[in-house]
Amino acid sequence: MTTTEAPANSGYAGGVARLYDLVHQGKGKDYAREATDLAALIASRAPGARSLLDVACGTGLHLEHLNGAFDRVEGVEFSSDMRDIAVRRNPNVPVHLGDMRDFTLDTAFSAVTCMFSSIGHMRDQAELDAALARFAAHLEPGGVVVVEPWWFPATFTPGFVGASITEAEGKTISRVSHSRLESGATRIDVHYLIAEPGQDITHLSETHLITLFTRDAYERAFARAGLAVEFQEGGPSGRGLFIGTRE
Repeated sequence: MTTTEAPANSGYAGGVARLYDLVHQGKGKDYAREATDLAALIASRAPGARSLLDVACGTGLHLEHLNGAFDRVEGVEFSSDMRDIAVRRNPNVPVHLGDMRDFTLDTAFSAVTCMFSSIGHMRDQAELDAALARFAAHLEPGGVVVVEPWWFPATFTPGFVGASITEAEGKTISRVSHSRLESGATRIDVHYLIAEPGQDITHLSETHLITLFTRDAYERAFARAGLAVEFQEGGPSGRGLFIGTRE
């Protein structure tokens, strides 16, 4: 068995980046439906929205489906490995390598999105404020910012264990995760076993710290960015959505 360790908070690098889509789609994540719902939500708050920037776009699966709903879409991604996959998937879509805390593009958008709880990788209120300020700085007048948060402290379940088995592209992938509370954040340790006919079983592991911001903390960040904010229950993963519009 071959073992590879990914550094903590590595930004979904290397082999994990290549497994990302297979694992989450195998668990039932429906990017096409989520993109349709997201486009409808944006249209309800910003009628006539024609452009979208997806921050922390990952491997570009949301972008792939949002591309047909808007005249212009772009992405920003911190992980170079994830960005490479997004570029191959969306060859006609600009995907910028950048950090949500300090990225600067030379254009503005009708909508800025940050999905799948990527915002939780901000470590404290200052970083959360910085990210929302960057989102607002790239927003057209009358535009909308949509952020999918991580769990709130009151809704997080310490000790949660998740497990799944996915069969795709000739691989059998077993994923087991364990979440626990650590210094106001969720520490998630994830282990993968990947089996392919005629090859050794490969082991990959990663660790992420995802901050348990309160709802008030998110709302402060939106307000400091000059955005009026509402919280919508549910959302793609059951963690809700924050929707911000320029005051």
